[in-house]
Amino acid sequence: METIQIQTTQNIELNYDLAGVGDRLIATVIDVAIQIGYALASLILMGMLEIFNTGSSPVFMVLLYLPIFFYDVVLESLYNGQTFGKRVRDIRVIKIDGREASIGSYIIRWLFRLIEITLTGGSIALLTMIINGKGQRLGDMAAGTTVVRIKKHIRLEDTILTNVDENYLPTFQEAVHLSDKNIETIKEVLRAKPEEDRHGIVKMEFVNKTAGIIKKKLNITDNMESQTFLNRIIKDYNYLKGRVS
Repeated sequence: METIQIQTTQNIELNYDLAGVGDRLIATVIDVAIQIGYALASLILMGMLEIFNTGSSPVFMVLLYLPIFFYDVVLESLYNGQTFGKRVRDIRVIKIDGREASIGSYIIRWLFRLIEITLTGGSIALLTMIINGKGQRLGDMAAGTTVVRIKKHIRLEDTILTNVDENYLPTFQEAVHLSDKNIETIKEVLRAKPEEDRHGIVKMEFVNKTAGIIKKKLNITDNMESQTFLNRIIKDYNYLKGRVS
């Protein structure tokens, strides 16, 4: 489990578990579902009020969809670094220097989010988090923030460990060149439950992107299915590093 140590302005050291990619992915799916539900409800309401037939409909459209546009920055500012999705997953945004996160920090994260996630489907954010050692995407790096877990879940699947048979034969020797942080990220992506997004489409998109990044990092050209490949990499890494459990 990746952790981060925060030293407060009172020189008190606090240790947090970093929120994994899986938790952040599921939180995003929940938030998007809420926004879609709000948008559909707004359209139905406007239709019932026959606003579409009046000249004021563009004004109402802007007013109704402003909450969607500013959803993340407003909720994080009001609820101490949490959106509804983050509250469900028990994760929140904090400053890595120990200070209270400001509205300015949330705005910076939100501005970068438009590029990292909205316009690129999360590819830039995922790549940055894999490379960075503090659970930060570009927006977090610019704002001096990261996302941590509020509650600790100490289970085998939450660590880099996995069960590997003593007679196991590794497929990809290159896995030894990965880091514990890389394996934790892979496990977080695989840990996301398909039923928590529509048909598992969002999860599989991130699984495929993660597999592509790992293959490129290790210079592997194998065409193995993405989820199978990532699970094999985890086992190979544990075996090659001697973490047989």
